[in-house]
Amino acid sequence: MKYSKEEVLQYVNEDDVKFIRLAFCDVFGKQKNISIMPGELERAFEYGIAFDASSVIGFGDETHSDLFLKPEPETLMLLPWRPEHGKVIRMFSNILTPSGEAFACDTRALLKKAVCDAERAGCDFSFGAEQEFYLFRLGQNGEPTKDPYDHAGYMDIAPDDRGENIRREICLTLEQMGIIPESSHHEDGPGQNEIDFRYSDPLSAADNALTFQTVVKTVAYRNGLWADFGPKPLKNEAGNGFHINFSVRSQNGEDVLDRTVAGVLDKVREMTAFLNPCCSSYERFGLNKAPQYISWCRQNRSQLVRIPAATGEYRRAELRSPDPTANPYLAFSLMIYAGLRGIKNGLSLPKMADFNFFTADDAVKAEYDSLPESLSEACRIAANSDFIKDHIPSEILNIYCKEQNA
Repeated sequence: MKYSKEEVLQYVNEDDVKFIRLAFCDVFGKQKNISIMPGELERAFEYGIAFDASSVIGFGDETHSDLFLKPEPETLMLLPWRPEHGKVIRMFSNILTPSGEAFACDTRALLKKAVCDAERAGCDFSFGAEQEFYLFRLGQNGEPTKDPYDHAGYMDIAPDDRGENIRREICLTLEQMGIIPESSHHEDGPGQNEIDFRYSDPLSAADNALTFQTVVKTVAYRNGLWADFGPKPLKNEAGNGFHINFSVRSQNGEDVLDRTVAGVLDKVREMTAFLNPCCSSYERFGLNKAPQYISWCRQNRSQLVRIPAATGEYRRAELRSPDPTANPYLAFSLMIYAGLRGIKNGLSLPKMADFNFFTADDAVKAEYDSLPESLSEACRIAANSDFIKDHIPSEILNIYCKEQNA
């Protein structure tokens, strides 16, 4: 449900809301927030709430430290794990400069712009997220360990799968917040889990991806566990993927998915620093179903992009290289712009790679370009990409690739 400013004010006044969290994220997609009392809400809507941006990674230094958070009422969500009396709600917020202009490093605003640009080009994008995570036990002092909660395997059931009740609690909590999971199951690694979501518009999908990680970590901690979304939590086990399903509908009814995928494949090396922003992200490639080569196929999960068999409105594609440390606002923005470029330029899909990359010999694999082998290589490619410079503000590019731009 989308709320208006007046409806939010009425809800706060009538439903015993005591704290309002104004949420945003840093350039790497880590969620932040400021809590305000109900008496400050009208001021927040009208003028925004000031905060010290110099303490947020990538938001500047002490010389230009004032920024403002202005909440978007339509993003109102109750946090169901907080007390029933003295409720806590959350709204995502626009980040503004003191002059009222959009802040250059507000990645959520960048996705809004990408969606508007796509609409002007006659295209509507949708995204669905699949994020994997590990559940580890907490130590005696409440610190995370690397001791998995169970040793079950892919889609195992209880009692081997000990995460079943945790996933159930996560899904029910998300449902209370208006976020509807599509499916959940145990993954390959010990203590590894996955929860998938229905398609939604890009901004809602990105907001929900951020909210999902918060809910998972909160529910896990309440159960004496630690949820780890890192790309490679255990050296010799499967890494965590952030598989991004995407579809596009042309407003003139034309099927443009193939050209969209061609655009993503064409620019994926340049985007990788933003899809996989950690050094450990690159330890995942080429192992345990994580792709390494730039290729596509139908149904084949050893490829970078797969296009499942479907027709009409159900046609979609899945990009399998990103991991959960990616900022979803940046990831979706770049995928939209790469897809639009593929549509505009009439790009064609390369030859389909209908074989298993994980068992193919080196001579076959040598015919395909590969993803960057390290974060430093990915950053060098991004820093020299006109495509990236066109769609990522220099302030953000410099933060991600500062060593290459020094």
